[in-house]
Amino acid sequence: MNNKVNYTFVGISVLIGFSLLFAFTYWMLKPSNDEEMQKYLIYFDESVFGLNLDAPVKFRGISVGKVVDLRINKKNTQQVQVTVEIRKSTPINESTVAKLTAQGITGLTYINLTQHKHNAPPLKKREDDKYPVIKSVPSFFENFENSLGEMTAELSKTLQKTQKLFDEKNQEELSRLLSKSADVMERIDTMLDDNTIKHIHSSAKNIDDITYKIDKLVPNIDAFVDKTVEWERGINNSFDSIKETYLQMDDKMQNMANSFEDAKNSFETLARELEKTMKESQYLMIDFQESVDSLEKSPSDIIYKKRAIHKAPGE
Repeated sequence: MNNKVNYTFVGISVLIGFSLLFAFTYWMLKPSNDEEMQKYLIYFDESVFGLNLDAPVKFRGISVGKVVDLRINKKNTQQVQVTVEIRKSTPINESTVAKLTAQGITGLTYINLTQHKHNAPPLKKREDDKYPVIKSVPSFFENFENSLGEMTAELSKTLQKTQKLFDEKNQEELSRLLSKSADVMERIDTMLDDNTIKHIHSSAKNIDDITYKIDKLVPNIDAFVDKTVEWERGINNSFDSIKETYLQMDDKMQNMANSFEDAKNSFETLARELEKTMKESQYLMIDFQESVDSLEKSPSDIIYKKRAIHKAPGE
């Protein structure tokens, strides 16, 4: 009877011990109030190969949750619906995105969360979703695969164009072009021998010497032009003086004509000679005036224009 009571007590004690151990373990593993978990949905348009249940979810390299469910999206069979549990203390907002990241060379994959704006509004659940949805972005391998596909397509197009470019007809034209180019280069090489190059160098040196002499001659030409302008001004002043003298002579002769008007009959012969002399003087002064006017219009005529010789009557 005593042995039976002892076994019962031992059994009860063992059960109580296991219960206490289980309660202690649950108490240790149960998250605190600050670390309560929040479920989120992530839809991936690519393969989630290597992503398993309980795979870690990291935020800037820190483990903040895990994957709790993997399934095909019923609304879009091209997508994989991933349900994750993340600590509520994790700053998940509308700018947060999820990306599949490989864990080294193990072949396993985890979800990496990144945030573009720290001050964006918190992520909230929409009416038609069970949990808030975190946006996804293509992984490195997805981008690499897309880029590889585009590069392959571009390479294929390039090869097709290259094949068209190097068909038989174009190859003949290219060969002809290369042959003509070789002939031209050979002729150029023949023309540009050592003597020709020396002549080119000599010509270039002569051109430099001529340019230098012209540069030195330009100031002398400018000085000559300045002196020519001064000389033309002096000639103009001289002709102005001659004109003024002629006008004074004209006035004096007119006065003399008025003085000898009473003795006109007596000095008729003398008056005629004087009148003839005056007319010749007037013609001369008219020629002088025309020359002055022509010189004022074109001063260079005094150097370059040849004067016409007027012949007398009967010559």
